[in-house]
Amino acid sequence: MKIIIAGAGEVGFHLAKLLSYEAQEITLIDTDKESLAYADNHLDIRVLRGDATSIEVLRNAQVETSKLVIGVTSSETTNLTLCLLAKQLGCKRTIARISNTEFIDNKELIKFDELGVDELISPEELAATEIQLLLNQSAFNDTYEFEGGLLTMIGVFLPKSAPFVGKMVKEAAKIFPELHFMPIALQRMGTQYTLIPRGDTVFKEGDQVYFITSAEGVEELYKLTGMQKKEIKNVMILGGSKVGFKTARDLCNKKFNVKLIEKNKEKAFDIADELPHALVINGDGRNVELLDEESLESMDAFIAVTGNSETNIMSCLVAKSKKIKKTIALVENMDYFQLSHSIGVDTLINKKLLAANNIFRYIRRGEVLALTRLNNLNAEILEFEVKATSLVNGEIIKELNFPREASIGGVIRDGKGIIALGDFKILEGDRVVVCCLPKAISKIEKLFL
Repeated sequence: MKIIIAGAGEVGFHLAKLLSYEAQEITLIDTDKESLAYADNHLDIRVLRGDATSIEVLRNAQVETSKLVIGVTSSETTNLTLCLLAKQLGCKRTIARISNTEFIDNKELIKFDELGVDELISPEELAATEIQLLLNQSAFNDTYEFEGGLLTMIGVFLPKSAPFVGKMVKEAAKIFPELHFMPIALQRMGTQYTLIPRGDTVFKEGDQVYFITSAEGVEELYKLTGMQKKEIKNVMILGGSKVGFKTARDLCNKKFNVKLIEKNKEKAFDIADELPHALVINGDGRNVELLDEESLESMDAFIAVTGNSETNIMSCLVAKSKKIKKTIALVENMDYFQLSHSIGVDTLINKKLLAANNIFRYIRRGEVLALTRLNNLNAEILEFEVKATSLVNGEIIKELNFPREASIGGVIRDGKGIIALGDFKILEGDRVVVCCLPKAISKIEKLFL
């Protein structure tokens, strides 16, 4: 697939890196010579220096034969203009990164697709939404909702007290005859290998396990993993960045008690004016005395979203030492995910990864409705819509020629989430959630074409 990416910043470079691994034909456009030189030296892609809104530059990038144009420059205006031009010049699909979330809130009213912009993404909005989901499922360290929560992916680090540690998957399933969850991926403690669990896979202490569950299965998972549901009401946010502001705004709207600490005095006053229901404190969140003065120990959750990954991690560790129930750190360095189990922070989130997940579903073949990559695991979870021509249409799951490196986690049918077992028959219109390792992706895509 021929793909043009405008913007060689963090998000653009990360996207180009992931897509180049998939043998996609990538052209990266930017005006910055150094950023392009770095990308050219480290990635197997074509780089093009110039203004992404220049028709000549776009024609040089062969926009007329491109399947996808992605605008992820730091300029919202550039991204939107690029998409408009690319669509007029013959590109099949366009995606624009934006910072003004009013555009997303009103996309039905404005009809951006008619203007030439097929999809709008805001990494900051995605991060704020991810934080809210993590607070809702506070005992778990990773979560993702399909179709508004009809099915939910939940990640959990298995403690020694989990009732099914030492048991096989099929033994754990018998604890609840009415099965409302399915283990879909697993990583052993201290390894980088991702397993797709089977009936004879044994759960071990320290495993990072991902489950797909329906609404009814969440409570079962709390019991089976030995985790306790923690009520989150009082939240402290470190950093008045876009992510910090959006998170505070959304949590205030949901009646959380929010304290936000911002180092910059002018920014702190601006945020206080815009968020009258949040308590905004002007101060340095790295100062442990300040955190103590602001009653850190009385908080239920601590969220660090400054522009410095190390500050976020260290402040979360301070919060953890005060027995805070939930800590979340925004990190820019992808390598930190490799250490997520040992760092001591409950959850690390990354805007680049969230944006890439959102964009990746347009790269996959078949009718992909949603896609998420698991933090620190070499696996993807995709939601496919079954078409009349799909090979899975009308087939029973256990009779499918399904790769061992993949598994069906659940099916959404008629507005209901179903944990589908071997005897389940897949029908046209079903939305099927599949977890698969990279080597199985092409086989899975063919089943849903």
